[in-house]
Amino acid sequence: MQRALIVAMSVVILCAAGAALAQEGRGRGTGPARRPGLFFREEWGQTEKGGEHPTEPESVTNPNLELKLYGPTGKEVLLTGAKGDDNNPIHLWTGMCTTPCAVALRDRNNMADLTGLARIRWVTKMSGLHQVHPIVKTTDGKWYVGDKGDGVVSDWRVSEINFSEVRWLALDIDKVVTKGNFVANVDLSKVDEIGYVDLMPGSGHGPGGWSDVGAIEVYANAVKR
Repeated sequence: MQRALIVAMSVVILCAAGAALAQEGRGRGTGPARRPGLFFREEWGQTEKGGEHPTEPESVTNPNLELKLYGPTGKEVLLTGAKGDDNNPIHLWTGMCTTPCAVALRDRNNMADLTGLARIRWVTKMSGLHQVHPIVKTTDGKWYVGDKGDGVVSDWRVSEINFSEVRWLALDIDKVVTKGNFVANVDLSKVDEIGYVDLMPGSGHGPGGWSDVGAIEVYANAVKR
C-alpha cells in the first residue's frame, strides 16, 4: 500500500512539472527567435579623383538605396577615404557640419521590419566627445533617434546595435534636435528610412569633434512598399 502511494505521488509530481514546463515553453514561444538576414549594405563610393568632397546621390553604391541628408548643414557631410585602405576607408565625415546633421538611407522597393532581432552594424571612428545614434522614420512620417550611441576615438571599430534594446526620442528632422520624453511602443514593423545622427556640430579639420561612418549594414525583414 505504501509503495503504491509513493508511485501515485511521483506520477502527480511529474505531471505537475510537465505542465509547468509546457506553460513556460508557451511563454517563451515555440523556439528561439530567428535572426533576420541582410536588408541592405552600403559601403559608399569614392570618385575617380578621390579625396574629400560633398556627399551626393552618386556616393551610394547600392542601386536600391536613396541617400537623404538632414539638418541645416546636412549638405556639409563630406565623403572621403580610399577603397582598400584600412587606416582611411571610404566614409562620411561630419567635421564641416556647423549644426547637428543626419544621414539616412531608403530602400526604393521595401520597408524594413526592425522588430525582433533586427540590428544595425557599422564601421565608425570619432573625434572628441562625438557619437552616432541610430535614427528611423516610421510610416506615419515621424522620426525617432535611439538612446544607444556608438563610436570610439582610438581606431575604426565595427559594432552593432540591436533595435530591441533601444529607447526612442522624437527627432525634429529639420533642426536635428530631440523632442520631449522617451516614447513608448514605437512601431518598428514598417520603417521607411534608417540612418544615423551626430547630435553635436563638427569642429572642422583636425582633431576636435566629428564623426566618421564607413560601411553600414542593416539586418531586418523586408516589407513590400
